[in-house]
Amino acid sequence: MFLVTSLVQEEAYLKLLQFPNMASKGVVAKLTKPFWSWASKTYKGMVGAELQKYGLRYDDLLDPEMSLDVKEALNRLPKEELDLRHQRIKRAMDLSLKHVYLSKDMQAKQTPFLFYAQDQLKEVEAEQAERALLGGASPYNRQLP
Repeated sequence: MFLVTSLVQEEAYLKLLQFPNMASKGVVAKLTKPFWSWASKTYKGMVGAELQKYGLRYDDLLDPEMSLDVKEALNRLPKEELDLRHQRIKRAMDLSLKHVYLSKDMQAKQTPFLFYAQDQLKEVEAEQAERALLGGASPYNRQLP
């Protein structure tokens, strides 16, 4: 009897740890929201400044070798957009090897947060989630090399 009671109490305690009451969660979220808002804006600004130095966009950082969903999304891009991506990456590699940045006027023209692959990536991820839900096979190889 004691073992059963302590198991029930332990399960209740674990549930409490997994799902804390919503009131305390809301209070903590309200107290920390200004900090996280400030931190996210600051971080986004820092990332944008670094991308502008090399003339990159945020989507240029997506690596098709590490994610098959990214690889498939990039395959669905128009050829012109893919060529522009490759040109930006080559220019950034060249600038990095030379230890220089784009000129200030060129940096001002850059748009680091103009996304071009996010729609295709979300579409591919939704298709994969649907296939997993239905138990179907993927139309392309889902194994990394």
